[in-house]
Amino acid sequence: MTTQIDRLLHIMARLRDPDGGCPWDIEQTPKSIAPHTIEEAYEVVDAVERDDMAALKDELGDLLFHVVYYSQMTEEAGLFAFDDVVEGICDKMISRHPHVFGDVEIGSATAQTVAWEETKARERKAKNGGSPTRLSALDGVAATLPALTHAYKLQRRAARVGFDWDDAMGVIDKIKEEADETAETLNASRDEQLDELGDLLFSCVNLARKLDIEPETALRAGNRKFEKRFRAMETMVTADGSDLKDKSLDDMDAAWNRVKGGA
Repeated sequence: MTTQIDRLLHIMARLRDPDGGCPWDIEQTPKSIAPHTIEEAYEVVDAVERDDMAALKDELGDLLFHVVYYSQMTEEAGLFAFDDVVEGICDKMISRHPHVFGDVEIGSATAQTVAWEETKARERKAKNGGSPTRLSALDGVAATLPALTHAYKLQRRAARVGFDWDDAMGVIDKIKEEADETAETLNASRDEQLDELGDLLFSCVNLARKLDIEPETALRAGNRKFEKRFRAMETMVTADGSDLKDKSLDDMDAAWNRVKGGA
């Protein structure tokens, strides 16, 4: 019996077939489609945040297609195939959930998170050949993650070994300190400004972590709010048919405040 995944695998193989396949698909490599994969992942997140289930179904299909795409290319290179990817994730999930698939008892979601990280640490050590050399608490955090997410994960790893603020107020005080230091660089070199602004942003991510809020989620919400308010302000200010760039900042600011008041 042919399944839908079999059908998708056949379509991908056909697209990559040097004899009559798609020229564009044939030319692609894992590196060339990686940026598109990131884009597809963000489109999945966007559909979730908009609660658009029809779009989510479509975007998940696009993301799945990318998994199949990589698997086809690696199979052609004699490395691994789609079935190997599926087998790997199945084995990993069973290994990381001994309380579901074994006889281990874990009493809470918090305890499960701790156990999950301990299992991942063992996996990282195994990948390192079981070397007795001490591994860093930060090992395994991909540097290619979006900067906010990368900072968030680095801070979470550091916190697990006790390198953390006592509470959120301590982080807020640090943000104020970093903001003051950033202000002092306004007439300084570009490198000094970059350094201090980086510290300020890093501290803001720390506050998000202490509040148990994903910084990417918080910033996307802020982006959506700004876009909604700006578009409303834009409509209000240009209702007379004029162009926004011809309006004064006072005009725009007054309209912005009216929009905020009604939001």
